[in-house]
Amino acid sequence: MAAEQDLAEQLAQLRVSQAEIPACYPQSNPVDIFRVHIANTLADHGDLLLPVPALKAKGEKPDELATRWAEEFPDSPLVNKPIVDASFLRFFFKLAPTKSKNTGYQSTLVYKLPGDSQSGRKRILIEFSSPNIAKPFHEGHLRSTIIGGFLGNLYEGAGYDVVRLNYLGDSGKQYGLLALRFKKFGDEEALQADPIQHLYQIYVKINQLVSEERKEIQALEIAGEEAAMIKDNGLDEQARQYFKAMCNNDREAIELWRRFRELGIERYKKSYARLNIHFDTYAGESLVKEESMKIAETKMADARITEISQGATIVDFSKHVPGKVGKALGKGLVRKKDGTSLYLARDIGAMFERDEHYKFDQMMYVVATDQDLHLKQLFKIVELIGHDDLRSRVTHVNFGLVLGMSTRRGTAVFLDDVLRDKNEAKYAQVVDPEKIADILGISSVMVQDMSGKRFNNYHFNMETMTSFEGDTGPYLQYSHARLCSMFSKAGVPASDFESADLSLMIGPHAINLVRLLARFPDTIQNNLKTHEPTTVLTYLFRLTHALNSS
Repeated sequence: MAAEQDLAEQLAQLRVSQAEIPACYPQSNPVDIFRVHIANTLADHGDLLLPVPALKAKGEKPDELATRWAEEFPDSPLVNKPIVDASFLRFFFKLAPTKSKNTGYQSTLVYKLPGDSQSGRKRILIEFSSPNIAKPFHEGHLRSTIIGGFLGNLYEGAGYDVVRLNYLGDSGKQYGLLALRFKKFGDEEALQADPIQHLYQIYVKINQLVSEERKEIQALEIAGEEAAMIKDNGLDEQARQYFKAMCNNDREAIELWRRFRELGIERYKKSYARLNIHFDTYAGESLVKEESMKIAETKMADARITEISQGATIVDFSKHVPGKVGKALGKGLVRKKDGTSLYLARDIGAMFERDEHYKFDQMMYVVATDQDLHLKQLFKIVELIGHDDLRSRVTHVNFGLVLGMSTRRGTAVFLDDVLRDKNEAKYAQVVDPEKIADILGISSVMVQDMSGKRFNNYHFNMETMTSFEGDTGPYLQYSHARLCSMFSKAGVPASDFESADLSLMIGPHAINLVRLLARFPDTIQNNLKTHEPTTVLTYLFRLTHALNSS
């Protein structure tokens, strides 16, 4: 008897007590000791966790305080007595569902997000996607689109007035290169059939020519020969002159720009429709008023933060921001020496225009991490010219890059190519395969993109993305289809669920499902702080695993 008690005490110290694994007997089977220990280690350690050291209570050691509080914790209709784990207290809810209005568990099954009723409905402006009209919809654009679309839905569900804005890349020297080469390589029929694909082909070709031209200039300069002729008449200079003509409202340049832009937007809308994403407005770099940029530049001049350097207008942040921050911000170009505007001038002007037009409470820029410096410079300038209130209402939601792709080299993977790839065997087994393939393709793309922290880079992997094994988009769709099938076969009207007797849900699988459903509102509230799509995705996979295991 004493030996059995000693064994029980040893097993308790090893956290292999209270085993609920079928046909598992750690008292008599040594291997079961390891099974139970692993199971308990991986098990859910409570619905709420209280780290006592974080309270910094004086007079008692955290582990002693945790033990005393656990012993003194009164009986509760909502939670069990807390479990002491060193200096932590783990709380488990009493989750047997009941029809009583006091518990609130039934309402979690039909939970709706609360609006911001106390302070009125706030307006949030989200700038996302923002592709270049010269490029097809590739995975790099897709990251901004998916994250921005997610945030739009998140805030709209939380009761905000959401304005979704697409700030197109339709200006700059690259557009000048594109327009020049279209005149030489362009095909009107191909442009009408698939404008973005045709413009992309021209875009790749012109960048190859520019790269060759730069190599030629570099070789001449290394050899000590004159390269001014190529510099003054080459593609780079021609593109600059074309963009300058556009800024000066040259009729021919404007008309060609307008054609490219309108054709591009119509093609992009088809891609957005497939992703179930929409925009309230399509803006663009080219639509920012010159007057707005001049106002921004005047404010910068009045604040004495701009200067002329080699004919260009710049902001040297090291002179206006103390310490390492100023050095890290470096120098920002506002206007080139030829008078054409640059991103900083246009983006400040655009910010002023949006604030006046939308009167937003908050604005988010959903832009990749490779633009971190630009956004930091932009926000710092707004602060330096005295618009502290405006600065406090704008934020950068950044994200990592999709590695292994380049539009300039022609190695990008495009959305249409991703959705065109399919499993021929499964394709032949379903009704309306085109529609099903499209849904699975979209789910695959979105889930792979949202699986990790948004600021991390990741490698595009078609094989992993489209797998039905593991935590993928197709797995989520399969689980959803399975659940819909169960409801269909049960033949129970949806209206009957509100009067269902949830007290019958007493099994461990059912209770675990209710516990997870109860965490949904908390998940959303946390997501409003972190802006991490993976938070909701992880929750969905946990819920799906619990459902499928039951």
